[in-house]
Amino acid sequence: MDLNKEWNKNEFLKQEIMLSHREIEIEQPFFEAIAEGDIKYVEENCKMGDFTNPDGMGHLSDNPIQNLRYHFVVTTALITRHCINAGMEQEKAYALSDFYIQSMDKLHTVEEIANLHDKLCIDMCTRMKTIRKNMILSKPIVLCLDYIYNHLHSRITIPELADYLGLSDSYLSRLFSKEMGMTISEYILKIKIDKASNLLKFSDISIVDIANYLAFSSESHFIMVFKKYMNTTPHKYRMQHFRSTWMEKE
Repeated sequence: MDLNKEWNKNEFLKQEIMLSHREIEIEQPFFEAIAEGDIKYVEENCKMGDFTNPDGMGHLSDNPIQNLRYHFVVTTALITRHCINAGMEQEKAYALSDFYIQSMDKLHTVEEIANLHDKLCIDMCTRMKTIRKNMILSKPIVLCLDYIYNHLHSRITIPELADYLGLSDSYLSRLFSKEMGMTISEYILKIKIDKASNLLKFSDISIVDIANYLAFSSESHFIMVFKKYMNTTPHKYRMQHFRSTWMEKE
């Protein structure tokens, strides 16, 4: 295929049928609103239905569903990078991006993909609102959070983190407590329990395997910590959420 020839032909056809893309000045405020945690603006924008409006939407495929899929991926990538630049942990942002794109890949109608797009936008915006409300973080703590999130499957120690950041144990501990409002150990356990709760809700991985995956010393230790944070056992938590998660898949 002569790509240069195809490009010139494609450009001519677009001009002939007056195809144009939505101006960046229109899209940029929306992405910035998500990164700033402006939920009201994002909700109102989603209600307008611009995501599925063909006027200004790029033509990426002759198949309408496939065209929307491509736009979903592009939009997710842009939102993810805006959120990372605004303070979201990098690995967490990319994990959310992967989750939403994989979820979209299972959908088959314009309405389903559009609804998931709105959920993505509101979810990321809500997370950014929390981040911006509670945290104005220094670079060492941002790097620390990224490291923790990327190593949840292993036992993370303060000396290990301090060595990674080139700081002393005591200075890192004081800085972390000052900026995060909790100790490093408390934060690590909180994030691991958050991850465990999602695995219990959205997977059939056994409790002992979840404990091992998140590097708890034993299943009993995991159960004890989970109960402390969630006020219930992992087994009861999974049973409580069985209908609201697994039944939706059927």
